[in-house]
Amino acid sequence: MSSPETPLLRIRVFGQMRAQDALGRSVLPRARKTRALLAILALAAPEPVLRSQITALLWSQREKEQARASLRQAVHELQDTLGSLASRMIVAERNHVGLHRAGLWVDARAAGPLGHEEGGLLDLFRAPLLEDLAGLDPAFDRWVQEERLRLLRVARTLGEGMLAGALDAAERIAAAERLLLVDRAHEGAWTALIRVHAERGDRTAALACFERCRAALAETTHLVPSAAIQTLVAELRATAPAPVPNSAAGTVSASAGAPEVASPGAPRGPLSPARPNAVRLGIMPFRAPEGDVDPKLTQGLTEEVVGALARFRGLSCIPISSIAVLPTDLTRDAPLWEQLGLDYALEGSVQRSGDRVRVRARLIDVWAAGEVVWADRFGGAIGDMFDLQDEVAAAIVAQIDPHILLRQGERLGARRIRATTAHERLLQSIPAIYRLERNGFFTAGGLLDSAVAEDPGNAPAHAWYAYWHLFLVGQGWANDLRAATMRAAELAGRAVTLDPGDARALTLAGHVRAFLAREPEEACTLHQRAVALNPNLALARCFFGLAQCYRGRPEDGLPLIEQSIRLSPYDPHMFFFEMSLSMPHLLRGEYEKAAEAGRRAIELNPGFSSSYKGHLCALGHLGREEEAAKVRAALLRLEPGFSVAEAVDRSPLVRREDRARYAEGLRRAGLLD
Repeated sequence: MSSPETPLLRIRVFGQMRAQDALGRSVLPRARKTRALLAILALAAPEPVLRSQITALLWSQREKEQARASLRQAVHELQDTLGSLASRMIVAERNHVGLHRAGLWVDARAAGPLGHEEGGLLDLFRAPLLEDLAGLDPAFDRWVQEERLRLLRVARTLGEGMLAGALDAAERIAAAERLLLVDRAHEGAWTALIRVHAERGDRTAALACFERCRAALAETTHLVPSAAIQTLVAELRATAPAPVPNSAAGTVSASAGAPEVASPGAPRGPLSPARPNAVRLGIMPFRAPEGDVDPKLTQGLTEEVVGALARFRGLSCIPISSIAVLPTDLTRDAPLWEQLGLDYALEGSVQRSGDRVRVRARLIDVWAAGEVVWADRFGGAIGDMFDLQDEVAAAIVAQIDPHILLRQGERLGARRIRATTAHERLLQSIPAIYRLERNGFFTAGGLLDSAVAEDPGNAPAHAWYAYWHLFLVGQGWANDLRAATMRAAELAGRAVTLDPGDARALTLAGHVRAFLAREPEEACTLHQRAVALNPNLALARCFFGLAQCYRGRPEDGLPLIEQSIRLSPYDPHMFFFEMSLSMPHLLRGEYEKAAEAGRRAIELNPGFSSSYKGHLCALGHLGREEEAAKVRAALLRLEPGFSVAEAVDRSPLVRREDRARYAEGLRRAGLLD
């Protein structure tokens, strides 16, 4: 019989999940979702978890009743697997499920502030969290990522405390190395490691640590060590009998501790990106008046923004610590930022009034001498700090990404230079796709065709070219509808094959599948994956919502499209978002709302013919003949000869009753059969 100190149930969630009883026998359930249930309960223990929360994580794609039944089955399997332990460990109530604390040991909770093994949590990060349970459900994958980030923050704080409390050289070295297990780019740990070796007189070890630091930063953040570290190493080398050459790109002034500024037009300096196609975005720590706002709020907000932006494939974010020495007046000192290899910089401030917080943020174009290309403000209640950080960070990054993408393309076009690389051709095509002016649109198609021919491994180029074909068909500009549809499907499939982790490519491919191939079920799978990879990609939520409408579930599509608009209210794609919003309202019989959304879409982009079709259908159902006549005339100018039969033939709606509703509205609006 086990002693009182021996855990009845030991669960390991880092690496391959394991569960053992007091005798070391495996009690890990066979079914992966039952294992996931056990992991959720273990990380929440001793707090119970609502059954609705569990079903939302593990069966997010099922109907509620099906999901509840699946959870009941999983709980029964868990009870059967644990055997006699079940009655002592599991709490299964009507509305929640949990694990008792007594007798439970979980590796992630036994380490750090929740247990007694102070350094244990740092060592755990050698392995991924629940690595054998990836891909169970998009919602569960997001939860695992959030849990890992939460534990990472705890581990980093623990490691920093251990380093600060280390008394002798050996303890400091051990603490620094342990902290680097968690965060390979932690410059405080690298500084301590280099300094302690230098203080011990071991220059060789100190310089070796510097080389390790440089390699780690280059691999994880594409940066070089900070000015403080380079100054420390420069002083160390100055006392060495045989200085070791410094191969870092760019130099640092030891006296000033700041990067030297080259003459205009000089090659980009120390922060030059390792990937030439990535946009370099510097993130300044969010500022607040001293004593006005909890520093944890501003620090956490900055970290959330960096983490959220890191999900966008085309952006490389500069970690907070690497720009801590830079000036905060971005506009005045833009030449310095440019020399440091940045394309854009983001800065923000936080103010508090009572229990309300206001966050201001702005995006600076370094190449345009500090021009502000985007600015907005956000507010919220300070009640739940983490929720506030998440919401504000999501809103900021969702708006920044499309502005940068469009800005990069417009910059190339404004220079009137010939794009020389596949990536430049891709960027130059995007503004024309947004504008939908016929001549520019076909020029964009030529650029994309050249891009995929020159770089057959470029996933974004294939995805955008597939998207171009979608508009080609949607606008009625395709001479051969079948050939254009097949080409779009081919390009979309190739984009996903080339980079299954690119959220934008996935959702563009999904929309092609839904709109042209009329496969909304398959499209929803791609959109779910895209949203899981990047929850703040507004376009993915919009496409996901449309796919739900196409498959006959407008009640599921409406909130997704509304989320895309809330995420990025000034998106260059807003005309598309508003057009999309009319779809679920139309299918739900909410014709006033559908007509209003259609009107807004037309105002934002009068050249987008799809906006007229939904708007015209809604007006037909509302019986507004005079207004419908004007809209019908404008539609026929864009697509001469467009008819009800053609509308139904090209419609992606799969339910017969939805197509009938669409056709009837167009007929009532005066469109010929």
